[in-house]
Amino acid sequence: MINRRMMLAGTAALAATPVMAARAKPFDPAFPKGFLWGAATAGHQVEGNNTNSDQWLLENVTPTITGAPSGDAVNSFELWREDLDLAQSIGLNAYRFSLEWARIEPEPGMFSRAMLNHYKAIIDGARARGLAPVVTFNHYTTPRWFAAMGGWTSEKAPELFAKFCDRAMRHLGANIAVALTLNEPNLARLLPLVMPPQFLDGLRANLAAAARAANVPRFMVANTVPPEDVPALTTGMIAGHRLARAAIKAVRPDLPVGFSFAMADDQAATKDSVRDAMRQKLYGDWLEVAREDDFVAIQNYERILWGPKGRLPAPDGGMRNFRGAEVYPPSLAGAARYAHEATGKPVLITEHGVGTDDDTLRVRLIREAMPPLRQAMADGVPVLGYIHWTLMDNYEWGAGIGHGAFGLASVDPVTFERKAKPSAGVLGAMARANSL
Repeated sequence: MINRRMMLAGTAALAATPVMAARAKPFDPAFPKGFLWGAATAGHQVEGNNTNSDQWLLENVTPTITGAPSGDAVNSFELWREDLDLAQSIGLNAYRFSLEWARIEPEPGMFSRAMLNHYKAIIDGARARGLAPVVTFNHYTTPRWFAAMGGWTSEKAPELFAKFCDRAMRHLGANIAVALTLNEPNLARLLPLVMPPQFLDGLRANLAAAARAANVPRFMVANTVPPEDVPALTTGMIAGHRLARAAIKAVRPDLPVGFSFAMADDQAATKDSVRDAMRQKLYGDWLEVAREDDFVAIQNYERILWGPKGRLPAPDGGMRNFRGAEVYPPSLAGAARYAHEATGKPVLITEHGVGTDDDTLRVRLIREAMPPLRQAMADGVPVLGYIHWTLMDNYEWGAGIGHGAFGLASVDPVTFERKAKPSAGVLGAMARANSL
């Protein structure tokens, strides 16, 4: 549990930023009634054997940048009940997961009732365990046939996605608590900032190999595309989100709908910083779209310090994740403040976590990130919930399984047994008390 010293330390971290110090108010450690405390998963990363997806092909051609193939992942397609039991045992009241489009619509216009029933059972199972189902209709992966026709750069993409959402919603939408159409559709703009320079050359080679394997001119996977394809992809995804939102609302007008942002805590390190220009580049058009939605969902893992010419290196010292990047707990509150300021919408945190083999680092992150977030709420930022990434160690993009793990629980690679880590106890204690 967070004690008074930790709470003061979190508030002190906020006070290090002059603007925050001026706005800070004393806050009650209790969170509002109905606050969502959850953990997230993504279909491809946990289900296993998602053979009809674009990502599966990318993993199994040469050359590939994906690391080890996902294979069985952590077998959640079979063990989803254990996943829900784990979330319930931790003390959470929400579970975010995704529908696998490639399973539900394996060929264009061919919808699998069995797969729709599968995901409906997960939704109903979550409700039965007191977990609000937060459902992502598309978390990165798309059907192989969709990627083979150009993915989101195809003119047909928005309508095809909306048809999928309509069919899924009519079958399983009655018990969903929150709907997310897309996961981090702005990611392609952030990749050049957070990945090494050789990543883009590797991505182009991987996509070319997949195109040869699929016997098509271009194979475009989800939202991991080279910079030259970002404008067409963004146009397609914005149109797709709007059509999907309309399709979901047509079935259930009461259901809150949005999409998730990949959003850093962008900080101006100098008076002539390019931060504001970079915010416009990274988020601008999607912020306009979010203003039409019921909430703005953010996924925060880091801060970025901006100088007059671009990104500045993080200060020496402090926590680091498995890739060596800075782990800065107050970044979550900083991103939440900006998301609300830019959209006027309530904020839902749909991902926040750290890739590390040292769970004590995850414990520190949770303990040190939540007081600044509660402070932001006291200062007027409406936050609907906090959903941690991720429920359990899983298949991590580019890293395979079992390294740089993000999970609140470990998974045995042979038996697939889930075992909660100490960090799960820390988050669960907050969730049960609905308080710091």
